[in-house]
Amino acid sequence: MTGAWIASVQEPSGAIPWFPGGPSDVWNHVEAAMGLDVSGFHAEAAAAYRWLARVRNSDGSWYAEYRAGEVTDPAKDSNFVAYIAVGVLHHALACRDTEFLTELWPTVRAAIDFVLGLRSSDGAVRWRDSSPIFLITGCSSIHQALLCAAAIAARVGSPRPDWLTAARELGSAIRDRPDVFEAKPHSMDWYYPVLCGVVTGSAADERLSAQWDRFVVPGLGVRCVSDQPWVTGGETAELALTLALRGDSRAAQLLADISHLRHADGSHWTGYQFANQVVWPEERTTWTAGAVLLATAALRDDPSTHGAFKPLSLVLQRKPRYPIE
Repeated sequence: MTGAWIASVQEPSGAIPWFPGGPSDVWNHVEAAMGLDVSGFHAEAAAAYRWLARVRNSDGSWYAEYRAGEVTDPAKDSNFVAYIAVGVLHHALACRDTEFLTELWPTVRAAIDFVLGLRSSDGAVRWRDSSPIFLITGCSSIHQALLCAAAIAARVGSPRPDWLTAARELGSAIRDRPDVFEAKPHSMDWYYPVLCGVVTGSAADERLSAQWDRFVVPGLGVRCVSDQPWVTGGETAELALTLALRGDSRAAQLLADISHLRHADGSHWTGYQFANQVVWPEERTTWTAGAVLLATAALRDDPSTHGAFKPLSLVLQRKPRYPIE
């Protein structure tokens, strides 16, 4: 039902706005498209990626926001641009479609080359083309995207070891140079380095434990920011996805905790302000639905979801656990 709701919001062009008539941005568009794939709406997901291929800029980027086919924010966010690699790999894994990788390869290659053009000497990547700021969440997402892009490159016969080097240097910057990144109170900065494979093993356990009580509200979900009584479906589902990928049983409970955000049509409210006991904002978003579907898929050990969020295994193994050939 949730996947069908996302498909109902998708525009004829293939674009997936936040909600009917709302804005579209590339990152959330891809998150929703991955939700379509794990729900079996493969043709709709393919249309979403082909829309990106059609509207990309000549430098490989996309603008930060579109609405009804028009550009409404001309900035270029690095993590938005990079995320297509995650979605394209996820779709190919879901459909076992190597030809799709070949079709989208020029778009993925151009996107990653644009992103790496915003890289600093220590490996961190600027938030956007017009800003000197570095963000932990954005760079963590780019780390995952670089590994997915390298997996795609290997499968289309154009290996890019330099992308693996860039991912390694970016990961080191996130782990070892926290002073480089803008300090923010958002829960994403807490769990994204784990979700995106930057922090692993016992260090990941320690990172998640250290701020669990700061962000997780038992029975309600995950705070978007630490200083506000506001839990959000997207952040809760992403933390659940993080845990599910690690085999942590707390993932199922987190998804159960946001059942209060689920609408009868399968969509999900963006968030809940629990001090005033009101849904806020009054919108149901496709990217929230996509995150819930991905977390649910990870709990079911869905190969495409585990492959896209553990891309290093696809790069390093001679016979990947999740083959697409």
